Amino acid sequence: MTNLYLIALGSNMRHPRFGAPRAVLDAAVLALEEAQLAVLALSPVIASHPLGPSQREYANAAAVVETKRDPVQMLEQLQQIEAQFGRRRHGQRWRARVLDLDIILWSGGVWQSAELTIPHLQMASRSFVLGPASSVAGHWRDPVSGHTIRQLHRRNMRRE
Repeated sequence: MTNLYLIALGSNMRHPRFGAPRAVLDAAVLALEEAQLAVLALSPVIASHPLGPSQREYANAAAVVETKRDPVQMLEQLQQIEAQFGRRRHGQRWRARVLDLDIILWSGGVWQSAELTIPHLQMASRSFVLGPASSVAGHWRDPVSGHTIRQLHRRNMRRE
């Protein structure tokens, strides 16, 4: 059985090999494919302001990915890719990072475990996630609220 995942991609630091954050996202998509994750759709890259103490602007995108991995296996794979790009998971939250890969939704609905919650808990309040996501998975529904990604994005934009 295959699963579909909506993945948010973000970067706000240069990588010594790949360069600027937009190029990091391009390289991350290739890394997803090299990990046998079929990238079915990829949004345009947008720029966004950082949350928290980081001062650097982010490059953000979203991808729809197909795999046989369950959510925990998918999280482990995404964290391995982040580590390949130099991401360290300790220290201050919301700091600058070379690569951030988050599971936003999956075709199985809701997932709750100690290490992972799907849908992503802050998804509905983050335009930098919903904007790119609406271009590749606008019809996908949040299994908690029942709203589509497109509807959540429009609501979020009205609040800003």
